[in-house]
Amino acid sequence: MTEPMRISAFFDETSHTVSYLVVDPATRAAAIIDAVLDYDHRAGRADVTSAGRILAVAEQLSARVEWVLETHVHADHLTAAPWLKAKTGAKTGIGAEVAQVQKIFRPVFDLADVSLDGAEFDRLFADGDHFAIGGLDVEVLHTPGHTPACVSYRIGDAVFVGDTVFMPDYGAARADFPGGSARALYRSIRRLLALPPETRMFLCHDYKPPGRDHFVWETTVAAQRAENVQVHDGVSEEEFVAMRHKRDAELAAPELLLPSIQVNIRAGRFPRAESQGARFLRIPVKLAPELDAVV
Repeated sequence: MTEPMRISAFFDETSHTVSYLVVDPATRAAAIIDAVLDYDHRAGRADVTSAGRILAVAEQLSARVEWVLETHVHADHLTAAPWLKAKTGAKTGIGAEVAQVQKIFRPVFDLADVSLDGAEFDRLFADGDHFAIGGLDVEVLHTPGHTPACVSYRIGDAVFVGDTVFMPDYGAARADFPGGSARALYRSIRRLLALPPETRMFLCHDYKPPGRDHFVWETTVAAQRAENVQVHDGVSEEEFVAMRHKRDAELAAPELLLPSIQVNIRAGRFPRAESQGARFLRIPVKLAPELDAVV
């Protein structure tokens, strides 16, 4: 009997992010999906404790990491992809529409060193692309809405959906970031929910809504269709869009939005160190007109 692929999940409670290690047991080839860099914004410090835990498990499984994959340009945590690539020799991959995200945000931060074609990543995936993790076939599904560049990775009976949808008792992702679209998000979710009912869905986040006392990040297509509080079967596109617009208008910006975007559109690389050895991120500031006139 063929041994099933091995999926290990790693939950970062600071950012509520789930990273995954996917291993093909036949070849020991592996991929890491949505790895988190430990970043203390108040102190201006970053380290690789969380990413190191993933590599430690890979080593225990005698796995060879060949891919470091992103489901999208994250706005709530920084990616550990460059360090993982340096440690393993793996290739980095993301959806090809990352170029759109770079075009949106490069002028916001005045980042002249950011390409506009995704060249910072080793592989840009288009909808319907296939690639291999050892003997595992991976199908790429373009699932925009949360961002223009979101993709989901379908591997056998599992699909890694990034921020497109959350646990059934929480709902779906926000769609108010630049380039986002509630209408596109609804259609992406319905595409995912058209997969076989038994398909396992692995999520990028969990926020433990009221009434649940533990974090979870795995569900099924059938459960989403029956129980998702925002987008279960029977919810129309217009109803979802109206709900999403109202809810998103009430949401605060993610705490790590500004550093995350600057780093993640560079595939996880920080700006070059300046003369004193420090690296600096930019913080755009909008001043009230009366203040702008005097400072």
